[in-house]
Amino acid sequence: MQRCVIVGGAGINACDRIKKLLSPEDFVICCDSGLKHRAALGITPDLIVGDFDSHPNPDLETETIVLPCQKDDTDTVFGVKEALRRGFEEFLLIGVVGERLDHSLGNVSILLYLDSLGKKATLADDYSLMEIVSKKPVYVGGEFSFFSLLNISGTARDITIENAEYPLNGGEITCEYQYGISNRVLPGKTAKVTVGEGRLLAVKVF
Repeated sequence: MQRCVIVGGAGINACDRIKKLLSPEDFVICCDSGLKHRAALGITPDLIVGDFDSHPNPDLETETIVLPCQKDDTDTVFGVKEALRRGFEEFLLIGVVGERLDHSLGNVSILLYLDSLGKKATLADDYSLMEIVSKKPVYVGGEFSFFSLLNISGTARDITIENAEYPLNGGEITCEYQYGISNRVLPGKTAKVTVGEGRLLAVKVF
């Protein structure tokens, strides 16, 4: 099953870096003003969704779902749900974190939503890759020297961090005290993060 790439309208400045994450086999959904990234990223949408309040409907031959302006789901959330309805199991979200903090936080929560459904999902912005640590370990290495662990959902317990400057064994991180910010992978190693209970947001910094 091919991966689904969800393209939102937040600013993307590191286009070359984001382009390296894309594959010709990806199924691309452009959500409203995500359409503005087509040329810079060299993408052709397979599906367009949106209420077109921030970008004109290009009236392409591409399949397009026009949404009402008054709705519970944002265009990005609708795009994710439509991809789920079509059976996608793996997701990459780009152009969904940027100037609007409210939209950014809402879009990061999509990672929690997809994790709760057992789907594989990554969010990429100009500076980092983000994914949820829950039932499976997350590894950090290669081009990523720094990483942060943030609790954005309840309390995470029995946390272990291996092969990092600040290791942890059986730790707990709450939403009120975020002490897992800016850890460093040990030289020549791959850091490993596991969570026994709860979930964490892993932010791998380029």
